[in-house]
Amino acid sequence: MEPQSSLQKANSQHRFFIALLPPSQIQDKASEIQQYFSDRYDSRAAQKSPPHITLQPPFEWPAATVESLQTSLAAFAMRHSALPITLSGFGAFPPRVIYINVLKTPNLMSLQQALTVHMEAKLNIVDQRSRRRPYTPHLTIAFRDLKPSAFRKAWPEFATRSLHLQFMADQLTLLIHTGRRWIVSQALPFGGLAG
Repeated sequence: MEPQSSLQKANSQHRFFIALLPPSQIQDKASEIQQYFSDRYDSRAAQKSPPHITLQPPFEWPAATVESLQTSLAAFAMRHSALPITLSGFGAFPPRVIYINVLKTPNLMSLQQALTVHMEAKLNIVDQRSRRRPYTPHLTIAFRDLKPSAFRKAWPEFATRSLHLQFMADQLTLLIHTGRRWIVSQALPFGGLAG
């Protein structure tokens, strides 16, 4: 029995994704809005990860070679610069997703595209869904478990709500799934000067 369990461990996969995490005060503001959705609309799925802007959707990676993934991503981050991020108002992907809108700045769009190219060329990771649709940066506040009926009530409340926050993103964050929620696996600082 023992050899099989160690073989399973050697072949086990972890789930990761890569994101930009805002500073704690902005995460706190986003968490307050997520809590409002939990209390008012019974939508809690967004609370299973720190508030974030996804750059690379979830992917599987062998547990035995996580260090090579981290090394590759650290090298990528070192070649890029901190960038300003603006959160402005709210958006939606009907009928289940409401999010804080992230402005599509050239720096952000370029970083995401460069990461996509790096993931495919260096790590052989390709997200097929992302290939079929344009990148829409956002910070999710309610999704998956937001019922369409609750979406129809919530969206008019948030569609015209004002929100304007800015921060400098100075690192990529690699997040790992614990089986219950997403947590930070590694912070990957940008190496270039802010542009």
